[in-house]
Amino acid sequence: MSQSAPKGRIIIGRVGAAHGIHGDLRVIPLTDFPERFAALREVMVGDELLHVESARPQGKNFLMRFREYAVREDAQKLTGRLLTVARAEAAPLDEGEYYVFDIVGLTVCDEEDNELGTVEDVLRTGSNDVYAVRSEDGREILIPALRKVVRAIDVAGGRMTVRLPE
Repeated sequence: MSQSAPKGRIIIGRVGAAHGIHGDLRVIPLTDFPERFAALREVMVGDELLHVESARPQGKNFLMRFREYAVREDAQKLTGRLLTVARAEAAPLDEGEYYVFDIVGLTVCDEEDNELGTVEDVLRTGSNDVYAVRSEDGREILIPALRKVVRAIDVAGGRMTVRLPE
C-alpha cells in the first residue's frame, strides 16, 4: 500500500498502533526534523484535519493524542495513515540542501544537454546520498550526490544537470 502526500503537503510521519486506553497513538517520524512534533497543533491524518492534544517522545517514535479521537477504539482506526503538513510548514533548509520530494521526479541531463532519465529515488548511504535515475530504456543509473558530479539543481524547472565520472 503505497501512499503519497496530497498536492501541496509533505509527509512527516505514519500512525502506528494505539497505546494505552486514552487514544494515544504511536507515530513513526518520516522526517529529518522529528523535533517538529513537539510544536504541532494540528496535522492532516489521511484526509482529516486533526488537533493535537499531546505529543511526547517515546524512543525514536512519538506518542500523540488527537482531540477528535479520545478513546483507543476510535484512535485505532487511524493506524497506517500518513501525517502531513502544508508544504509552507516544511522546515527551512540551508542553501544547497533539498527535500527528497523535490529531487524525485527531476529530469536529469548531462552538461551537453543529453537527457539521462528521471530521478526515481534518493538512497541514503551514510556518506552521501545517491540519486537512482531511470533512463527511457529502463536502465538504472546511480548518481552520487556530490558537488563535483551534480552541477546544478533547478527544482522549479524540474531539472538536474550532472557531470558523470568517466
